Amino acid sequence: MNIKINKTMILASVALSALLCSCRDDVEMRYPPKYELPDLPVIEDIHVYKAPMYWSVYEYCYELERQGVKNEDMDITPAEWDKILDWVATDLKPAGYDMVCTDGFIPMLAKDASGYMTHYGSMPIKDLVAKAKAKGLKVGIYDNPLWIHGPLETVIAGTDHKFGSLRYDGYETVKNPGKDDLWFWWAVATHPGAREYIDGFFRHYKELGVEYIRMDFLSWYEDGNDRGMGVTGRGYGRETYARALAYIAESAKKYGIFTSLVMPHMYNDAEVEARYGNMVRIVSDTAGGGWWHCSQQDRGKSYANWPNCMNMFDGFTYWSHISGRKNVILDGDFIRLNKFDTDAEKETVVSLQLMAGGPVTVADQYHNIGDNLKFYTNSEILALNADRFVGKPKSDSLNDSDNQIWYGQLSGGDWVIGLFNRDDNMRTVTVNFADLGIDGSWKIRDLWRHADEGTASTITANIPAHGCKIVRLSK
Repeated sequence: MNIKINKTMILASVALSALLCSCRDDVEMRYPPKYELPDLPVIEDIHVYKAPMYWSVYEYCYELERQGVKNEDMDITPAEWDKILDWVATDLKPAGYDMVCTDGFIPMLAKDASGYMTHYGSMPIKDLVAKAKAKGLKVGIYDNPLWIHGPLETVIAGTDHKFGSLRYDGYETVKNPGKDDLWFWWAVATHPGAREYIDGFFRHYKELGVEYIRMDFLSWYEDGNDRGMGVTGRGYGRETYARALAYIAESAKKYGIFTSLVMPHMYNDAEVEARYGNMVRIVSDTAGGGWWHCSQQDRGKSYANWPNCMNMFDGFTYWSHISGRKNVILDGDFIRLNKFDTDAEKETVVSLQLMAGGPVTVADQYHNIGDNLKFYTNSEILALNADRFVGKPKSDSLNDSDNQIWYGQLSGGDWVIGLFNRDDNMRTVTVNFADLGIDGSWKIRDLWRHADEGTASTITANIPAHGCKIVRLSK
C-alpha cells in the first residue's frame, strides 16, 4: 500500500475549525471522564532519553506541496540527499544535531518480502542509513507500526496469520460503525498476530539501522475523529489504542528505538501516551511556521481533542505538568527560522523548546538557512539539552502572564530562568529568585549574549517584543 499524506488539506480544515469551535477551559480539558484501561503490559524505564536534535525533510516537502506537486510525484534524489547530509554533518552536527528524519508527503513503499516499508520515494532506506552513517549521522523514519504497507497475503513472522487478518473484519466494536478509514490500512491491535506484527516492524527498522520512529495520526486510530476534519475513520476504541501503544513501547524498548507519538488526543490527562511514548506532540502542525505557530494561533485556548493547543507556547505551558527528566518528552514540532521576522523571535522559539525540555528540530534547508545557523548552534543554551534539562512555567494557566516565566535546575545544581515576552511591545519583567524557590544570591549569566551580569537575588530585564532573556544562575 502506498500511503500518501496530504497535510495541507488537514491544516486548512483545522484552521477553519479553530474559528468555528468553542474553546474549552484548560482545567476542564485536563480532567475528562476516566477511562477503564485493560490489563496491559508494564514497560519499565522507557523514559531514559534526552530530547533529540535533528533535521527534518518537513519544510522541503511542505513547500513542494504548496507549489502544487502531487504527493505521488514528490521525491528526494540521491544527489539531493548527499547535499543535505553534507550540510547537516558540516554545519549542524558539531552543535549536537546527529540525525536526519523523513516525514510524510513522499510515497512510503514496501518492496521486499518483509512487507514493511523499505523505500522513501526512490531512496532505499538502507542506502540512506549508509549515507548518513558515513557522515556520522543517524536516520529517523516517519512511519507507524499500525499502518499496513505490504501485500495482505504477507505472513506475519512467527505466526500463521497474514497482514490482511489484522484489518477490520466487521465484527469488533468501533466508534464509528459504517465509516471507512481515510487513507490508511490500520492494524487492529486486538487481532491475533498484532503483537508479533508490531514486533516485526521494530525488528525490521533495527536491522536497517534506524533508531527513531515518528508515528502519526494516532487520534484517527483511537476514535476516528479530528477536530478539523471531523470523522476520519472507524476509530478502534480506547482499549485497542492503549493496547497498541503498549505493544509499541514493548518492542521499541526491546530494540532500542525512540518513539515519537504524533496527533494524539491525550485523553485522561495523556495517561496512555505519557506511559508508553518517549515523546509526544503537544501542538498542531508547524505548517507555515513563524510567530503564528510559535505563539499567536488561538492564543490562550485549549481544546478537548487533537489538536489540544494550536501554538507551541500554549502547548508547552498546558502540558508542562506531565514532563520531567524521568517523564515523557514534550514535542513542539518543527522550527522554520526562515519564517520568523526578528532575531528576538528566533531566540524565543529555540529557547522555548529547550526550556521545556523539548527537541530542537531544524526544518530550514541548506539553501535558505541564511545567517540563521547561529540561533541553532549557541553552545551555552544547547547545554540544556545535553543535560536533559526540563523547566516549568511559573503558572501553567494559558491566560496567566506568569506562564512567560520558566525555570528549572540543571543536574549540577545551577538554575536556568527564562523570561519571555509574547506581546507586541517591550515589557519590563522583574523576578525575585526566592519566588521560584531559589534562595540566596547567584552569579547571573545571559546565555544568548554570552555575558556575565554580576551577582544578585533578583533580576529585572527589558524584554523586546516577541523576545526572551535566558539566564543561568551559578554559585
